[in-house]
Amino acid sequence: MLRSLVLALSLGLSLAACAQPAGNAGTPAATAPAAPGAPARPGEEAVRAALAGVLPGNEIRRLRPAPFVGFQEVVIAGRVLYVSDDGRYAIDGALIDLAGRRNLTESAMDEVRVQELKRIPAGKRIVFAPREPKYTVTVFTDIDCGYCRMFHQHMAEYNALGIAVEYLFFPRAGQGSAPWQQAEAVWCSKDPRQAMTEAKGGKTLPAPPAGCRSPVAEEYALGREVGVNATPAVFAPSGAQIGGYLEPQRLLQALEQDARRQAQAAQR
Repeated sequence: MLRSLVLALSLGLSLAACAQPAGNAGTPAATAPAAPGAPARPGEEAVRAALAGVLPGNEIRRLRPAPFVGFQEVVIAGRVLYVSDDGRYAIDGALIDLAGRRNLTESAMDEVRVQELKRIPAGKRIVFAPREPKYTVTVFTDIDCGYCRMFHQHMAEYNALGIAVEYLFFPRAGQGSAPWQQAEAVWCSKDPRQAMTEAKGGKTLPAPPAGCRSPVAEEYALGREVGVNATPAVFAPSGAQIGGYLEPQRLLQALEQDARRQAQAAQR
């Protein structure tokens, strides 16, 4: 079934990252209805019905005509699919514009991520930033992920290169796990930045005080919606996922390359 295919492919992320255990689906969201009063486009109803049958409970984040005839482009379950107008066939893979030399699938997902990531305001992020950042990355992190800890060890170097890091929590083991509890303990501490550093250094923090409300569940759910399946997951301002763990100079190079790519796309 498509559910198994999407899960299997999503677990194959080949970045320097700690993989999420299979079978940890969390609580799915309801399927998004069409805009009230808007007439359905040709193929839209059939595509929605087909996806509701094979991916029940997953919200369609976007549905629009695909760049090629006879298919709809759908963002669902943290990835982009192309579904035929009759709802019978689905393509799960990269769509390449050979003339423009662009990965249209990645571009579509990047557009969605930019909007989705805005749902978490700065006040719900743990931020490590230089005085005048050149670039800002959003990083989904897990307390006990080895690559996440390696990433954090270079924080001073990232900042020295002009890179601001805004952390969101993504405890891979899911709600109720020890990493989830430690994430909440970090957030609920008097100094979340210091607590983050201590937790990533291996210190076990005391349980958060009763009544403390953390954004861990909200950030975890968002991570699943934008396709996070391993940590750290590093996103550029464009919405592109550029890591995995990257050493400071490599992260800077990736950000510079992404900025050039965005500038070239804007000129087309």
